[in-house]
Amino acid sequence: MRHAHRLLVAALTVACTLPVTAQTPVQREEVGNRVSENIPAIPAELIEKLNRYQNTRGAGVAGWTQDGCLLISTRFAETAQAHRVCQPLGMREQLTFYPEPVSGLTTAPTQSQRNGFVFGKDKGGDEFSQLYWFDFGSRETTLLTDGKRTQNNGALFSDDGKQLAFRSTARNGTDTDIWLMDVATKTSKPLVTEGGSWGAMDFSPDGKRLLVMKFVSANESYPGVVDLATGKLELFPVDGGKAAFGGFKFAPDGKAVYFVSDEPFDGKPREFQTLRYHNPDSGEFKLLTGDTPWDVGDLEISEDGKYLAYTTNEEGIDKLHVLSLADHKPIKLPELPIGLLGGLNFSADSRRLALTLNTATSPSDAYVIDLADAKLTRWTRSEVGGLDSSKFVAPTLVRFETFDTIDSKPRTIPAFYYRPANVPAGKKLPVIINIHGGPESQALPSFSAGTQFLVNELGVAVLVPNVRGSSGYGKTYLTLDNADKREDSVKDIGALLDWIAKQPGLDASRVGVQGGSYGGYMVLASLTHYSDSIRAGIDIVGISHFGTFLNNTESYRRDLRRVEYGDERDPAMKAVFEEISPLNNAGKIRSPLFVAQGKNDPRVPYTEAEQIVKAVRANGQPVWYLLYADEGHGFAKKSNNDYYGAASILFWQQHLLGDTK
Repeated sequence: MRHAHRLLVAALTVACTLPVTAQTPVQREEVGNRVSENIPAIPAELIEKLNRYQNTRGAGVAGWTQDGCLLISTRFAETAQAHRVCQPLGMREQLTFYPEPVSGLTTAPTQSQRNGFVFGKDKGGDEFSQLYWFDFGSRETTLLTDGKRTQNNGALFSDDGKQLAFRSTARNGTDTDIWLMDVATKTSKPLVTEGGSWGAMDFSPDGKRLLVMKFVSANESYPGVVDLATGKLELFPVDGGKAAFGGFKFAPDGKAVYFVSDEPFDGKPREFQTLRYHNPDSGEFKLLTGDTPWDVGDLEISEDGKYLAYTTNEEGIDKLHVLSLADHKPIKLPELPIGLLGGLNFSADSRRLALTLNTATSPSDAYVIDLADAKLTRWTRSEVGGLDSSKFVAPTLVRFETFDTIDSKPRTIPAFYYRPANVPAGKKLPVIINIHGGPESQALPSFSAGTQFLVNELGVAVLVPNVRGSSGYGKTYLTLDNADKREDSVKDIGALLDWIAKQPGLDASRVGVQGGSYGGYMVLASLTHYSDSIRAGIDIVGISHFGTFLNNTESYRRDLRRVEYGDERDPAMKAVFEEISPLNNAGKIRSPLFVAQGKNDPRVPYTEAEQIVKAVRANGQPVWYLLYADEGHGFAKKSNNDYYGAASILFWQQHLLGDTK
């Protein structure tokens, strides 16, 4: 998952390599849903300085409403909610008002007799999201799913709006099935119950068939089609036996399909996911982006079948393309700012294409392209806390050599490098390495208020690497950290530390590392290997032991994660986990550590945080610990995220910069 990409057990006897020393008494504070341990009081001047950065916000396109307005997601209070905007830079009308964020906004199609949208909402970040219908006529909200401890998402309407397909774990709590709902009666039934993780991709124009996909891993998916009258599932053959797939949609005629895949083509292997066209009746098969050495991302087809829009991810920068489906030729588009794209959505008449645009120096906003005259119009202008956005820093892309070779040459690892402006000659900057999660995600040059504060206010250089295992650089690169090769990605961080030491403008004696989810594991692992080179680290919802993580993550995720990390039930893999897991190497962590966690996290249970905190403290090392009872895999509520942000800056001031104020 690319995007953008939310930041993010049983007790063990730990064999530490250092002798156990007396622990410093834990200073614990409980305020509402927050538990803080050893975190000093946040100075008022720091809160004031951070305030404007923490009041930036963005807006993302969810779709067109039947009256020609845009449905968007944005935050004006604690959490992201659904809003409607009906003209460029017009008023944003808030439609949902919940203490929990809403997600997965899906508008009813133009042909539907019902006017509204579907959205998802969980409780306290537990990710057991339920689906709801918001009706524009009555302004009432209706629960569509069972309301129990089940996960429901991926809502998809048929073209006439009479059917709604969605993903759900309601059958057994483990497998993610495809369910089908009659929109008029709100009655649902399971449609695909083959086991594993399935998703609905596209209804045929006549509403009689449904394209589906079984997801196994970032490198392995299996597409198919279901006859909705009989429930019969037919899996499509996969060239090469195993491949990754992205978007999969019916052509306007309902016979051919457009899809994204890295299958071999004409017997030749493909490293990247490319856009393809296939008509089974005629046998016609086209590779539409064969000359593009990058992955194709989002895929969208207009309701009338005139246009197809897609994006390419070119070294972390998105490029937009629109084809005329009559001849597969590109149409002229306006020049877009360099950044990230999402939310592609054609208007009902195909004259306009809405999209979300985010750059390193501006948060996400909604834009609309008039396809006839290739004109770009901004529909929302999100706030940046009153800051001068011209002073925000855009990163440069650097590559550093790592430990192994490719084609007899040193392998290089890409990283985005944010460097403060107007640095005096001869000054060495402190550095923070920010490691993404996934691990199959990709660090992208998106807007980050936190990064801009570090760079502009604290004078810190920030490096955001895409270590091996990241997506966006081909399927070979994606698999270089799988299973027993897990620590090869940690070696990439060691190589980055070596690179920093060679840069005349960077201070190798003041390097911090932070990351969330799998990035949190990378922080802990880096500290066990390179504590002499890393002054401090922040682990957010990170994995501390792969065995306990796999045993305690939610059952619907367990097999998916075993494909990536390895199966803890295999004795050989279990031995690897015991050897490399940070919990079993906690005695090697000799740098100050800050651990932040949500108690409702279904992905990385909070016990992963508590056991590493306990183990590191047992070695006499200082640990700050933050736990929220109303959060999950990351911090979705503004006040919670603001406190974490302030605490993290204070941590860097005290342990990286040496500023004790």
